[in-house]
Amino acid sequence: MLPSHPPTAVAIRVSRDTLSVDLADGRTISVPLAWYPKLAHGTRKERSRWRMIAKGSGIHWPDLDEDISVENLLAGKPSGESPRSLKNWLEKRPAPRRKT
Repeated sequence: MLPSHPPTAVAIRVSRDTLSVDLADGRTISVPLAWYPKLAHGTRKERSRWRMIAKGSGIHWPDLDEDISVENLLAGKPSGESPRSLKNWLEKRPAPRRKT
């Protein structure tokens, strides 16, 4: 029997190369971080600042202006960001601060 509601996210982990999302139904989805260029270009601190949106059906990274839906993760859909849009976003980003 199929669940009566779509799966929702309950926990997020972002490593250097992977986005992992734990779902309320017990599954974990892991996808390459390269699928989401803004996350891939983000700092560890920026990637760690996320919040659930739409009652767990999506995840938002305010520092990176990135939103990812659980539905797209389940469907295996990478970011729909165009190369031009990503280039513009990267050009507007402040240079990363280096620790001295």
